[in-house]
This record gives sequence, structure tokens and C-alpha cells, in this order.
Amino acid sequence: MAPLPGYPPPIHQFHHLLCRSEEELAEIQGTQLLSTTLGVKEYVQSEFLKVENEVILPNKNIFPSTVTFDDFLWAFGMLRSRAFSRLRGENLVLIPLADLINHNYRIKSEDDSWEIKAKGIFSRELIFSLRTPVPVNMGEQVYIQYDLKKSDAELALDYGFIESTSDRQIYTLTLEIAESDPFYGDKLDIAESNGFGESAYFDIVLGCPLPPSMLPYLRLVALGGTDAFLLESIFRDSIWRHLELPISRSNEETICKVVRDACRSALSLYQTTIEEDEELLERGQLDPRLKIAVAIRAGEKKVLQQIDSTFSEREQELNGLEYYQERRLKDLGLIGEEGEIIFWESK
Repeated sequence: MAPLPGYPPPIHQFHHLLCRSEEELAEIQGTQLLSTTLGVKEYVQSEFLKVENEVILPNKNIFPSTVTFDDFLWAFGMLRSRAFSRLRGENLVLIPLADLINHNYRIKSEDDSWEIKAKGIFSRELIFSLRTPVPVNMGEQVYIQYDLKKSDAELALDYGFIESTSDRQIYTLTLEIAESDPFYGDKLDIAESNGFGESAYFDIVLGCPLPPSMLPYLRLVALGGTDAFLLESIFRDSIWRHLELPISRSNEETICKVVRDACRSALSLYQTTIEEDEELLERGQLDPRLKIAVAIRAGEKKVLQQIDSTFSEREQELNGLEYYQERRLKDLGLIGEEGEIIFWESK
């Protein structure tokens, strides 16, 4: 069988982020994607040094030419982009020809696209089968869905393309309980009892509400002062239910300020505005690599502005929120539904 033209693509035609120059990566300065990309490159660099010392240099006669870090990076990118999802780790495998099948965002199912099964009842051989989850007419290209859960940033890093749909535009907020917090131990215990840890990661999707557990975790992190009594062991079984609702004005004020400050800080790291990015995209005729960079940074900024706007609106509502003490007094029958104080007289 003759080799397929342009398969696999050479490094200068490969859109994978790992194979981009420093100048190209500068286009995503300030983004979470850049820090992730640099982290992956650092990992690949350490792996290359190990392979070079343990395999390449001791066996120079096996390799017809010098293997450089760029070669290794290209190979890593090819493997990352062409291995089928779920066939990772110990099951990592490349399947020639099958890996040429393209992604289509209109397909909303990934489970039925392919399967691995035995060749026969008594055979040890395995067969990889591709199945299209949608009807295909004769002569049309067959597509599959690569991964429904990946953000545009993850698609760009793994495959070298994006969708630019709102549900793929995601920003990950990292929250953590500081070790210097005087209530660190109690807060960590509460977090772990509810499926979290010292750090928690929340994916914020453009156009979608905040993740349900984000506000309770934020309130826990900010808990202190006169609200610290809720950290006592007597409340341990019920505190998360309390954290699902506003605790106090000062606590709610703190979480709004912390999140808005973090958003403004993150937005200040970008070199362009959303308007400038959108103007570039509307103009068209952008190099494919630059188009991905511009769309990624615009998407992240939109999500950050959405988060900032959400907590700005919450700041305006602080006076109208019902806090823990009011709820508790209502439970005890000491104030009415309208907030009036109820006096009980002894007979």
C-alpha cells in the first residue's frame, strides 16, 4: 500500500498548540490555555530527556537521523490528537486510517461511534469498528464526535481546532482554603465531607448559571468572624445545607469582592479587548492558527466578564437577601414572615 499524501502532516502543517512558536503562543498570552500548554511542554521536555538518555543516545545506530526535541514534541502531539478517547493510558493505541475520521460538532453522541470486539467467538484477535451515529448518504464524508465534554481550549490543545460554540467556552475558577486560615482544619474537614478538598475547581460555561456547589464552597472559604460558630462540631452534619444559602451580609460581601477582584486581575493579563478580538474575527481571512488563538482568548474574557457581572448583580441584592440569623429566628417563631419581631408575653 502506497503512503497517503500528507499523512501524517509535517510539523509546519500541524496546528497542534505544542508545535507553535513562541511568537504564535504570545497570541494567547494571559489565557488559561497558555499556562496549560506550557505545562504540557515542560512535561514533554522532561520525558524527552529521559528517552534521549536511556534510549536514543545509547542506540544511535538504530536512528537514521538525529531526533530533536521538536521531533519528539511533534510525535507527542500526533499521539495526543489521533488516539481515540478512552483508548488512553495502558490502552493507548494508534489506528492508521481510522484516525483520519473527522469531528463534527453537529453529532451529539460519542458512545456509538466505535467499538473494539473479538474477531470471532474463539478468536483472540481484536477488531476495531467505526460506526457513524447519524445517517450518511453515499459519497458523503463520515464523521464522529471526538468528545462532548471538552472545552474549546481542550479541543485546541488536543486536536488543533475549536468549535466556538458557547457551551465549549469555559473558564475554570480555582478556589482554595488557605493554610494560613485560623479555621483551616475545620474548613478542610467540612470540604472533604462534601466531596471537595483544600482546592476546588469549578468550570464556568458561557451563558450558563454558576455550578451549584460553587457558592457553598465560596461561603465556606470566606467564613470567619462572628459566623465562625457554624464551624463548631455541633453543626458538622448540617453546615453544608446552611452554606447553600446566604450566611451573613459580611460573608456574602466578601465572596463578591474576592471573585470580582480575581476576575479583574485575570482580565488585566490579556493584551487585547473582546471588541478588538471580535473585530479581527469578523474581518475574516485570518491564518487558522491565529483564528484559534483569537477565539480562545475572546471566549475566556467573555466568561470572566459574565462571572464579574453575576457577582456585581449579587452585590446590588445584598440588602434584600435573607441570612442565617433571620432564618433561624423565623424557625424559632421570633420574627414573622415580613421580618417583624414577635414578642411573647408570659401569662
